[in-house]
Amino acid sequence: MAHIVVDPVTRIEGHLRVEAEVDGGTVKEAWSSSTMFRGIEIILRGRDPRDAWAFAQRICGVCTTVHAIASIRAVEKAIGAVPPPNARLLRNIIIAAQAVQDHVVHFYHLHALDWVDIVSALDADPAKTSSLAQSISDWPLSSTTYFAGVRDRIKAFVQRGQLGPFANAYWGHPAYRLPPEANLMAVAHYLEALDWQRRFIKIHAVLGGKNPHLQSFLVGGMATPVDPDSQNALNMETIATLHKLVADGLAFVSRVYIPDVLAVASFYKDWAALGAGVGNYMAYGEYPEEDSETPRLFLPTGIIRNRDLATVLPVDQAKISEYVAHSWYDYSVGDDKGLNPFKGETAPHYTGPAPPYERLDVAAKYSWLKSPRYEDEAMEVGPLARMLVAYASGRPGRVKELVDKVLSSLGVGPAALFSTLGRIAARAIETQVLVESMDRWIADLAENMARHDYRIQDNSKWDPSSWPADCFGAGFHEAPRGALGHWVHIANGAIVNYQCVVPSTWNAGPRDAVGHPGPYEAALVGTPVAKPEQPLEILRTLHSFDPCMACGVHVIDATKRELARVKVV
Repeated sequence: MAHIVVDPVTRIEGHLRVEAEVDGGTVKEAWSSSTMFRGIEIILRGRDPRDAWAFAQRICGVCTTVHAIASIRAVEKAIGAVPPPNARLLRNIIIAAQAVQDHVVHFYHLHALDWVDIVSALDADPAKTSSLAQSISDWPLSSTTYFAGVRDRIKAFVQRGQLGPFANAYWGHPAYRLPPEANLMAVAHYLEALDWQRRFIKIHAVLGGKNPHLQSFLVGGMATPVDPDSQNALNMETIATLHKLVADGLAFVSRVYIPDVLAVASFYKDWAALGAGVGNYMAYGEYPEEDSETPRLFLPTGIIRNRDLATVLPVDQAKISEYVAHSWYDYSVGDDKGLNPFKGETAPHYTGPAPPYERLDVAAKYSWLKSPRYEDEAMEVGPLARMLVAYASGRPGRVKELVDKVLSSLGVGPAALFSTLGRIAARAIETQVLVESMDRWIADLAENMARHDYRIQDNSKWDPSSWPADCFGAGFHEAPRGALGHWVHIANGAIVNYQCVVPSTWNAGPRDAVGHPGPYEAALVGTPVAKPEQPLEILRTLHSFDPCMACGVHVIDATKRELARVKVV
C-alpha cells in the first residue's frame, strides 16, 4: 500500500494538504488538511457591524465579493434592514458577474490542465484543430492560421525553458486522453480566457469601483447612486456598457466554454462514475427576485439526501453545527460536541507535529478547517449542489433544459451528475444560466431609473440607536464555490461574536467526532491512481470542487510560530 502526500495542492487559493492510502491502484482512504490559520472572525469582535463587510471581504481576494454580501445580509437580518429594489438588482448583477468570471477562470486556468496535456499540443496539426473547433462551435477564432500561431507560441515558450507554473506538471501522464488537436484547441482557449475574464470583470469596476474588493456595498443597500440625468451616477450610458459586457460574456460562455466542456468530457466519460463523495447536497439559494425579508429566490434553496432527486428538503440554519474533534481548535463545551454558528467559538490551538512533517496524525487533530454538519451529516455544497436542487425543484426551467441537453450530448443519465465530471458540467451550466439572466436584471434596473425610482438604501436602520440592544442575524449567499453563511451577534451596537461557515469548510473539512469523512475525503475514495508519484487523478477530483482554503480558515499566529513550511520546487 502506497501513502501519497500532495502538499501543497496547487492551482487553488490557500494552503491544502491531502494524504491518501493507495492500494491496487485505487485510493482506499484520504485525509484533507488545511495548513494555514487566519482568523478574521476574531478580528471582527467589538467592531461596528456596519463595517464588518469591509473586513470580511478581505477573507479572500479570489472570492472577493462573497463575504461582503454574506456579512451585509447577516447584519441586515439582525437589525431588520431591507435593501430597496435598485440595491437588490445591483447586488444580483455584481455577484452573478463574480460567479460567471470565477467559473470560467476555474475551468481554464485552475482545472483544465488536469485533463489537457500542453506538451501534446506541440504535435497537433493546425488544420485538423481548425476542423475540430469549427465542428463544435461557430467561434470566429478557429482558422488554421490562428491555431498554427498558437502552436508556434507554445513551441517558443517551451524552447526558452522558462515554463514557470507549468514546469512541474505531469505532462505525458498515461491518464491524459485528449488527441493533440483537442489539446491545442484547449490551450488556445486557455489563452483567450485570460483576456476575456479581464474584460468581463469590468462590470465590478463599473458598479463597485474596483476588483477585487468592491467599495460600493453598504448595510441597508448600496453606495452607488443611480440617476439617468447625472454623470456622477449610474446612468443610461452605464446601462449600455453593462449590456455590452454581458453580451461579450454570453458569447464566450456559449460558444467557447460550454463546447469545450462537452468536448473534453467526451474523452473522459468514465469520470462520470468517479468522485461521487457523500451523496448529500445543500444549497441556500440565491438571487432574490422580490423585496422582502424572505424573498423568492431565482436559484432555489434545498437539501438532497442520498442522491434522491425526487425529494428536495428545506434548509433550517438551526440544524447546522461545526465540530472540532479533528481540527486545531478548542471548544469550551468539549471537542466532541457540535456548536451552531450562533454559539460558535474560534479558539485556535495547534497540536500538530513540528514542521516539516512527513505524515499527519489523522487519529488526532489534523486541519485548521472545522467539520460542518447538517443534522450531523456531511453536505457537499457548490455548483453541483445548486444545479441538483434546481433540477429536482424544476426551477428555473432553464436549468433542467440545459442539464438534460448536456446529459443527452454525453449519452449519460442523471446518475452521472453525482461525480467529478458532474461538478464540471454543473459549473458550466450554472455559468450559462447566470450570464443569460444578467441582462434581465440590468433591464429591470434601467426600468426603475426610467420611472425615477432612484432608491439605493434603507436609511431607517442606519442609526445604531434604532437597533435592538441584543440581536442576532444570519446571512446566506451562494458563492461560486457553494453555500456560504455568516452569523453575527450584536449587543449595544457592537459585534459580540462572528462566525463564518464557508463552502470549502463544508467540502474540505476533516472527519467529525464520530469519524465520518468530509466531501473531499469521501470523494477521493475509489479514485484510480496510475502513477502514485504523479497523482494526477487525485488532483482532478480535488480541483472539481474548486478549493479555497483562504475562505475556509479565516491572521497569522500572534506569537509568529512557524506552523508549516511549503517548499516550492
